[in-house]
Amino acid sequence: MDKHTTDRGAVKGAEPDTAEPVVGRDAELARLFRAVDPVTADPALLLVGDPGTGKSALLEHVARRAEVRGARVLRAEGSESESSLAFSALHQLLRPVLAEVEALPERQRGAMQDAFGEGTATSAPGPMLVAVAVLSLLSGLADQNPVLVVLDDAQWLDRASLDALSFAARRLAGEPVTMLIGTRGGDRFPGFDRHVPVLTLEPLDDAAADQLLDLQPKSPTGHTRSRILDQAGGNPLALVELTRTAAAQDTAAGAPSAGPLPLTEHLERIFASRLDDLPASTTRALLLLAAMDSADSALADPARLPRAEDAAWLPAERAGLVRRTGRDVRFRHPLVRSAVYHAASLGAQREAHLALAEMLRDEPDRRAWHLAAACPRPDAAVSAELERTAGRARRRGGHAAAAQALQRAAELAPRREDSARLLVEAAAAAVFTGDIAWVEELVAAARRRTDDAALLARAAVQAGRLAVLTVRHSVVFSRLADAAEELAASQPAAGLDLVAGAAVVRFYSGEDSQRLRVQGILRRLPANTSYAGLPTWVRTVSDPFDDRAQLVSLLPRLAAEAEGRPERLTAVGIMAWLLDETPRAVRAFDEAFDRWGLRGALPEGLGGAVAWAYVERGRWEQAREACARTTAVGRVAGLDHAVACAAAVDATVLAFLGDVSSARSRAEDALTLIDPLESRSVAVYAHRALGAAAAAEGDYETAYGQLRTVFTADGAPVHYHASYPALADLAAAAVRCGRREEAVAVVERSADALADNASPRLRALISRARGLLADPRNAEPHFRAALADPVLEYWPFERAQTLLDLAEWLRRRRRVAEARGPLTEALETFRRLGARPWIERARVESRAAGLDVTDTAPDAVAELSPQQRQIVRLAARGLTNREIGERLFLSPRTVGSHLYRSFPKLGITARSQLRDLIEGPLATAARRK
Repeated sequence: MDKHTTDRGAVKGAEPDTAEPVVGRDAELARLFRAVDPVTADPALLLVGDPGTGKSALLEHVARRAEVRGARVLRAEGSESESSLAFSALHQLLRPVLAEVEALPERQRGAMQDAFGEGTATSAPGPMLVAVAVLSLLSGLADQNPVLVVLDDAQWLDRASLDALSFAARRLAGEPVTMLIGTRGGDRFPGFDRHVPVLTLEPLDDAAADQLLDLQPKSPTGHTRSRILDQAGGNPLALVELTRTAAAQDTAAGAPSAGPLPLTEHLERIFASRLDDLPASTTRALLLLAAMDSADSALADPARLPRAEDAAWLPAERAGLVRRTGRDVRFRHPLVRSAVYHAASLGAQREAHLALAEMLRDEPDRRAWHLAAACPRPDAAVSAELERTAGRARRRGGHAAAAQALQRAAELAPRREDSARLLVEAAAAAVFTGDIAWVEELVAAARRRTDDAALLARAAVQAGRLAVLTVRHSVVFSRLADAAEELAASQPAAGLDLVAGAAVVRFYSGEDSQRLRVQGILRRLPANTSYAGLPTWVRTVSDPFDDRAQLVSLLPRLAAEAEGRPERLTAVGIMAWLLDETPRAVRAFDEAFDRWGLRGALPEGLGGAVAWAYVERGRWEQAREACARTTAVGRVAGLDHAVACAAAVDATVLAFLGDVSSARSRAEDALTLIDPLESRSVAVYAHRALGAAAAAEGDYETAYGQLRTVFTADGAPVHYHASYPALADLAAAAVRCGRREEAVAVVERSADALADNASPRLRALISRARGLLADPRNAEPHFRAALADPVLEYWPFERAQTLLDLAEWLRRRRRVAEARGPLTEALETFRRLGARPWIERARVESRAAGLDVTDTAPDAVAELSPQQRQIVRLAARGLTNREIGERLFLSPRTVGSHLYRSFPKLGITARSQLRDLIEGPLATAARRK
């Protein structure tokens, strides 16, 4: 890979003039100091301001103060020319600590090396694994000293680096690590848009502006001073540079007039005006410096670019354009670089880029971009170079960089058909950034360049691939369905891909009219498609209870065809889950993720299907791991709907575990991220979680109210798949708050609607609901029916709930001896799962039945928070803190802190004791699975 390096002795890009005083920013400095103070530290702070407002000077001031106080300061500076190079900013940031990368766990170390192009991988490193490696590295460095990460001109940082750093920033709360990010206002800033405090630099007030002018070597007076104050508008850089210009010309009248120009353009004009009297050698050196980036400068041939001590730089330094410190040369501000570059003729710019490309023959990615910058017209050879650059970026996991390179390659491709092909490939890469607007822009550009039906079909599929993951379900469904209908005859494979996406949107929205349209399109598609699994996918996702038995019969063949293909295995698992074939779903997911690991750049699965399957199977820790993975990937890609899906599943598990406050918080998070009329699936899941949380506290009136909302006023399911599993819990709440009659109507309507297409699981839930709602004299057959099928053991929590209901009924019918068996089994299951509210309820009932209920080690574990329980169990298996962090997307320090707080609760003092404490329950769980 191109080395993103910056030698201390090299000529460099723009640097803040730290000699300039910081005036009028006392409040801002105090806020920044608080952000990095170990006692009040923020995980991240965004410093936003227009060019020239002093962001760089403030960041430098804070960084120097932190270094004096013993902090490790890591810096990276954005560069326009490096923004298209994947992980370039991350390499720049971590270059001083690359030795520490070697101490990371093997998978994390390998992912980091692959990202930097120094590994041996032929496929892209997992983006989440790179992010976890960054988190582990920063957390590990903080074990020695506080760490300050300073990102300046962050609007130009490459997307892959930003994704990894924003992931880490969200997980550094409570650790002595702070990120200060300086960026221009008005720019969208992926990953740091939400939940990150923002400090905005406003213009200096009149008093501060006057003070800054007073500090200048030749402080202006009279009319000149008034005009400078008026033109600068409180911008510190403008105040300094207008004063410098006025002093050089002995009058402000000769200074470039502001006129109607924005201040940024006015400042560039000021800097450009200083080029006129410079020697040719100085002008050429400045243009080369402007055309290269900081990493290029470390690699450039000194014979082409003057060394820092060369006299060619002296006139530029006197003109206030560059600053020399030892062997370093930097522009005094990014606007100077921009002014120098744009003041040059197109021919001079082209010559500079060609010269740099010649210097960088061993750095193919940077060379390709310099060649592209030198192209005045389409050029097939340069286009091909950029296409190769995109391939290398993809292999490093830099999807945004790949898309940028392909987009520029398309602009330079002489043939329209090649340009269209490259744009479609760019869209395919951009899908993984989560930027739907960019994907649609690329697809629209491809459509303007070709009428090739196959290529246009590919373009539509790429746009649809990401669109299904957004929250705009109504709009996206119409777009996908329209495109599928249009392509059904001429491009049936693409039409099937599109209707498969439309089926996913139908699942999210739960809108029944969409089911009819999906089925209509599917009937018009020819049967001889390349993959028979797609029609089955469409049928299953859009209506799993329409001829369920026939759909279930297709799963074994589809699973066999998916062998060795993780994406297809995941699809088979999702279909199995939708059909309530949860054991088969879990097997498919286990195999897929054993092979796939954390590599997905987009959330896998359908609306949390993976996590839901693990919940149903009683593997709640894995369910929460799947939620953490989906949340992390979704947040990086900016896909709120995926984050909401994960939050709803996580809320449900937390409610089962008894962490009611966290459950409510997660459920509310899910509801705030979606429109309940656009995403009925997530809304239903969230209300089910809120109902479970209320039931865990014994608040059955609230529980019933929440669960009743997942059915319409006349008792129909709000969502054709997500609502039905709530039937038994609805009945349990109803009988405890006097809503029996209403609940009976809902249960019976659902039973009639499902009829023979109900799965064994749903038949058991309906039987349990009937048992709860029936006259006590008639309840037993329903409870027995709910427990009759041996396959129901694969839903351990639901089965244990039914066992407890049966035992309670038996004891109240004075059949105490018969109640003890179901009670014992239910309590054992609740203990194994860590379902604290249910453990307590089963204990009370057991004591009433005369059972001797003693506290055991699993109950001690159950007293931990859900996250502590996850960490303790993984530590008991021998995983290190870093390996646990990799699984749960936490820093090693956070893992260690949870373990430290858990030991007293467990009555142990050493990690070595965990295995003996946990081994018994784990072994029991393994046998049951």
